[in-house]
Amino acid sequence: MYESYYKLSGKPFQLAPDPYFFFGSSTHKRALAYLKYGVSQSEGFIVVTGDVGTGKSTLVRTLFNTLEQKNDLIAGQLVNTQLDSTNVLRMVAATFGLAHQAADKTSLLKNIENFLMARQRENKRCMLVVDEAQNLPMESLEELRMLSNLHFKGKILLQVFLLGQSEFRDNLRHPNLEQVRQRITASYHLAHLDETETQGYIEHRLKKVDWQEDPLFTREAYRAIFECTQGVPRRINTLCDRLLLFGFLEEKHTIDDEIVRVVAAELKAELMVPETEQQPVHKGGNGADRPAVVAMNGNLEQRVQFLEQELERMRTRFEKERDYMRKIVAISFNFDEEHEYQHRMK
Repeated sequence: MYESYYKLSGKPFQLAPDPYFFFGSSTHKRALAYLKYGVSQSEGFIVVTGDVGTGKSTLVRTLFNTLEQKNDLIAGQLVNTQLDSTNVLRMVAATFGLAHQAADKTSLLKNIENFLMARQRENKRCMLVVDEAQNLPMESLEELRMLSNLHFKGKILLQVFLLGQSEFRDNLRHPNLEQVRQRITASYHLAHLDETETQGYIEHRLKKVDWQEDPLFTREAYRAIFECTQGVPRRINTLCDRLLLFGFLEEKHTIDDEIVRVVAAELKAELMVPETEQQPVHKGGNGADRPAVVAMNGNLEQRVQFLEQELERMRTRFEKERDYMRKIVAISFNFDEEHEYQHRMK
């Protein structure tokens, strides 16, 4: 909707992982280097962890893009990890296109081993990327370790990449996973973006869709975005997408910190963010708390007032969106068709 208003060639802040928008921050560059190093070593586990929304999936897709140019590599990705040891083997088999539904555990293991050995004879290497590894039961993780032990003529047949949220690091400290830890050849934890990188990340994604500094983000706006998102890429995407929508609806060509605070408060109210996840209270020019804080902490009367304001704001936005759509329709339809369309809209 806002793309044409700001003359953008696409949506810069979509949530779906897309290597086209990969931003090489210091932490993401190192993580990608670790993954590539792991590929070159051809053995063991490579572990990458990070908080929710820090870009692990985008990192993997970026790696896959680089691997597509290498004919000697066969890569598979496992995303459903809440599985017992037998079912995780079924998923591995399915990932590599092997029969898996009716097979028992012994048959699954044999099929996977035969497949890996056949690829080794063709001088091809296989790798498996396991996303959301923190959900893996201990016995399933041990099953993956056993797969990573398979070898033929002194060469490891399968290399495993484990990507998980921060708690996965704690999971790996369990005494029963000592053998898994010994198989880890490299590990890296994705950090949040700092304030400078947050600005660079936003501008990088905007330039990918032919942004011509419309809308213009002020320096204070960048700082406010960093404070509201704590430098987490997914949060930045969500907030900036809404900022562009707000700017379009309000016909703004400059995004300042005040707009950022208003939109961030709206998002928190819509998502019903718990009080423990609220950012520090930001004071307005008259020292008053922001609306989101009032909504979460105020008395019943204040909450009702806030909700009424939110409904009024949503009603105003709806009317602007409707007017905008009518303008578009007026260009595409003749007068009679437009008159009939407006009649249906009422």
